[in-house]
Amino acid sequence: MEVILNAKQIEEKLGQIARTVAGQWAQTEELVVIGIRSRGEVLAQRLAEMLTAELDRAIPCGTLDITLYRDDLNDPQGKQPPTVRSTEIDFDVNGKMVLLVDDVLYTGRSVRSAMDALIDLGRPQAIRLAVLIDRGQHELPIQADYAGLRVDVPEGKSVLVQLWDTDETEQVVVE
Repeated sequence: MEVILNAKQIEEKLGQIARTVAGQWAQTEELVVIGIRSRGEVLAQRLAEMLTAELDRAIPCGTLDITLYRDDLNDPQGKQPPTVRSTEIDFDVNGKMVLLVDDVLYTGRSVRSAMDALIDLGRPQAIRLAVLIDRGQHELPIQADYAGLRVDVPEGKSVLVQLWDTDETEQVVVE
């Protein structure tokens, strides 16, 4: 197991993303942040707080559950059925500049599912993707607009994001 980001580095990477987004979107009042359950949700909340401080105005934040939009629901591997949780977005996404947040971008399938789910909720003006880790090897033509760290991780290895809110530790490891 190799640690590629520690807690301080995670905070720094999120701060860099927030400053970049704030610099590019300072003029829009339509910015919202939506995190993909479950670790994207935690990162989205942190980014929304940082953006609120950077832009000196409240940035709405929501959580998107993509379970029913996944293309592997009927996977014959004998896995347990997925747990469906709630989407918690208490604002209209129509006409919004959505900053979609996830922890790791790998194949692009989760992001595709999230975009399908968002479009079912309304018609955003634009969707931009922010991820803590972009590990490459995408299967779909999906790229992160903002990435904390781009790292080439060999196939067969996993990138695990651990956050205080869910894991009692804070780090990103390759295992």
